Amino acid sequence: MIIEAKMETSIVSIDKPSDVNVILGQTHFIKSVEDIYEAMVNSVPGIKFGVAFCEASGDRLVRLEGNEEDLIDLAAKNAMNIGAGHSFIVFMRGGYPVNVLNAVKSVPEVCSIFAATANPLQVVVAETDKGRGIIGVVDGSTPLGVESDEKAKQRKELLRKIGYKR
Repeated sequence: MIIEAKMETSIVSIDKPSDVNVILGQTHFIKSVEDIYEAMVNSVPGIKFGVAFCEASGDRLVRLEGNEEDLIDLAAKNAMNIGAGHSFIVFMRGGYPVNVLNAVKSVPEVCSIFAATANPLQVVVAETDKGRGIIGVVDGSTPLGVESDEKAKQRKELLRKIGYKR
């Protein structure tokens, strides 16, 4: 069966300070917001964050959790701007996505992760008569070239300096 429908696309820029990291994903249940909260606090003691989850049915509210009011507000604002059902967004300080990502992905309701970044982020959104959905993301800027031996050395030194490699 072919259904004739119209779709519009738009780009939603994520509004965030440069010192804040973001995780954007899709989940499927109202319980997600509390489970993502638990994944965050259990992964990094002292991490500051805000989570927003867009319900896709029922009350269709943006559900909120977190432990830092400005990050909760930031999550709510950006979730409303995206407006895609069953999407969630996490803003964090005092930790990096690499510290929490496996825990967030392990939340039973989480279906997928679109981005985990500190870069400027744009969300490509599709809108139909049924609602809005995330098609994908633009994370950061276009590459300027291929890594040289010197740049590879610098990358490896940085990872060891900040404790991610020995």
